[in-house]
Parts: sequence; C-alpha cells; structure tokens
Amino acid sequence: MSHHLASLYAQHIATLRERADKALALGGFDHLLIAASTPLRKFLDDQDYPFVANPHFRHWLPLTDAPGSWVVYTPGSKPKLIFVQPRDYWHVVPAAPSGYWVDQFDITIVRTNAEAVAALPKGKRATIVPACPEIDGVEANNPQAVIDYLHWHRSYKTPYELELMREASRAGTRAHRAAEKAFRAGESEFGIHMAYLAAARQIDAELPYASIVGLNEHGAVLHYTNFDRTPPKQSCSFLIDAGASASGYASDITRTYAATGHAEFQALIDSVEKAQLGFVAKVKAGQSYPQLHIHAHHVLADVLREHGVIRMSAESAVQSGVTAAFFPHGLGHPIGLQVHDVAGFQASEHGGSIPRPDGHPYLRMTRVLEPGMVVTIEPGLYFIDMLLEELRSKPAASDIDWAKVDALRPYGGIRIEDDVVCTDSAPENLTRDAFAQAG
Repeated sequence: MSHHLASLYAQHIATLRERADKALALGGFDHLLIAASTPLRKFLDDQDYPFVANPHFRHWLPLTDAPGSWVVYTPGSKPKLIFVQPRDYWHVVPAAPSGYWVDQFDITIVRTNAEAVAALPKGKRATIVPACPEIDGVEANNPQAVIDYLHWHRSYKTPYELELMREASRAGTRAHRAAEKAFRAGESEFGIHMAYLAAARQIDAELPYASIVGLNEHGAVLHYTNFDRTPPKQSCSFLIDAGASASGYASDITRTYAATGHAEFQALIDSVEKAQLGFVAKVKAGQSYPQLHIHAHHVLADVLREHGVIRMSAESAVQSGVTAAFFPHGLGHPIGLQVHDVAGFQASEHGGSIPRPDGHPYLRMTRVLEPGMVVTIEPGLYFIDMLLEELRSKPAASDIDWAKVDALRPYGGIRIEDDVVCTDSAPENLTRDAFAQAG
C-alpha cells in the first residue's frame, strides 16, 4: 500500500506545485507559506483544545499532528517542510518525518515555533495561517486571490486524495457495522458510540466531526450529540451519522435502522434508501447540484404520499413548503480535507459566489458537478415537533394525515448518506463500495 501511495503522492505533489505556481502568479508572490497552526489554549487554563492542523497544510502532506510546523513552496524549487520537534518531557514529541512522502520534501527540523518562523524565506510571501495568536512574526494575510484559486482547485481530488478517502470510508463503514450490532444488542447511545470508536480505532478527537448517535425520537435532532448513558425502555429506531479520518481526509456516513418488528418504519427507510440511490446515480458531470436538491424534494414528496403522510401532489408539497418541514436541510455538501469542504458556492477560480435557490437556505453546495468532485448525498425525512407545529398552521395542513405523523414521531427521523465521486462516467460510491468490502 505504501508503494502504491508513494507513486500517487508524487503525482499529487506535482499537481499542487502546478496549482501553487498559478495561484502565486495571480498575486505576484514569491513564496507560499502554509502554517500547520498551533493548538488553541483554553481560556484561563494551561490546557489546549485538541489540535486540528490547517487543511491547507494537510493538503500537502499526511501530517495531522505537527503543531508549529510550516510548508514552504517557492516556484521552481522542491517544497520544504520546517518541522517543529520540541524538547519536551510533558508530551509525546512528534517523531521525525518518515514514510512514503518524505522524498518529495526538503526537511528542516527545529526545536521551537520561533525557530520555525525564523527559518521562513524572505520576500513577498503569501501566508496561509489560521487566526492563531501563538504564531508571532508572520502576518496572517491569507490573500484572497490565492485562497480563491487554491480552494476552487481543491474541489478536484487527485487520485492520491481519492485513495485516502477510500481508506477513510473503509474505517467508517467498519465502525458503522459495529454500531448497528450494538444497537441490535440493546446498548445505550453511549455504548453504541464506544463500540463505534473501538471499531474505527479512532478517538473522538481524531474523527472528522462529532458523531450523531440517536435512538428513537433523538433522530429528529439534526445535530444530536448528547449520548444518553442508559438505553430507552424500548429502542424502536437508530440514526447514526459518523465518519472516520485517514491522513487528514474525511468520510461522512449516515444510516438509519428500525428495530425488529417495526415494519412500517422499516418500509419508510426502504423508500428513502431507494430515493437516495436514485440521487447518487445522478452524480454526473454537468449535473447542477441545486437542481438535484430540488429534484430530491419532489421525490421525497412522492415517498411521503406513498406512505400516507400527505395527500397532495409532489409539486404542491414542494411549493407550499410541506417537504421543507420534513426535509429541512440540504441534500449534501462537498467533502475532502474538511467534512464540509471549501468552494461549495464559489463561482470560479477567481472567487465570486453562486446563490442558493430561494427557499433552500441550508443547501451547502450550488455548483455544477464535474469529474474529480466528491459530494455527500444525504436525503432525510424527519418528524421534528417545532417544524410540524409550524406546518399545522398552514393551509396545506388539511392535506396531511396527522394521525400518521403522530405514529411516526417516536422514531425521530431517517437520513441515509453516502460519499460519492463524480467521474467521467458512472459515479463512484465510496460508502457503498466500502460496505460491500466489509461484508
């Protein structure tokens, strides 16, 4: 695997150098300096929050734990890594760089963040630095023209990046299998989460985002992260939205399960899954993502009608805002180095923004799909008290079977999410492929 990654990584670095050359030329800069960043200190404390390296830094190399370090790129020269390896007996000191990627860098090891900053080249520098007060001596200017260019092109994943995303998907699906097993065994949300972490072989801070593990009505809370320590008297349903990381790349996977004997809710899950696979099949070059999102509303309206929840046409359900009450979030988002990756709204490599369609304030991507992009496809249907109460006051309320809605409330909701690569032909479903490999 490392030999395979080495050849892919060499191509990846060549691509990043080419992009950086063009980005620097746009702003008239001599050097690109990218800080790994440093941990944020907790207020009035001597402890730090878990360290998360700058995604621009992780784009260049698979180092997720190198605080204070810098990537330096000067057009025409080999990239440099200024690696901070402190003298410290309080913490584990980062090991000297090794592995399939080191041949692509000239590496300098220093002992302090200040020494790292002192080793940076002079001249006109485009620095990409998160707002970190611990880094002195460098202006965190993040020039817009450079950032816009780099973010736009980060949308197109290299073969190396896709390989790491497949690895993240394998870790995530392995853990999802363990979570479902724990649910079937009657575990609490906390117990399910512990089973997930053990199978993923990652601690909370290493996951790309906080896991959502919701039993029963908790599935109606879109970002539910509470983890009840005791199981409910009866577990009827289970929604889990959880991913894994691989060298700084994310997977983002959601599944919903009905407990044995809950056939009506299982049938609704099956219909949402069928719809979701239909949306995945449309992840093709030239597909407008906002149009796919609006298409999803119409298909989910048909699902609601098929299951007797609504009595109106799909067109009426979408126009009147009924589907928005049951499906109140976007169909998905770009994914890669960040779970909600950059440039989802960007108009071109020179910046600009493509607005969301009216009435869809939570959509996280408005671009047209192109080969190399990776997006999530995550339709859902939920029974959210607040939104249902608002719906009751609308004229369309008379076309809703409220007894059916009340029967489904205890299940919370359904979301099914895959990570999907747009290619030159059929989409590559990273999630389904990983589940198939997991057996």
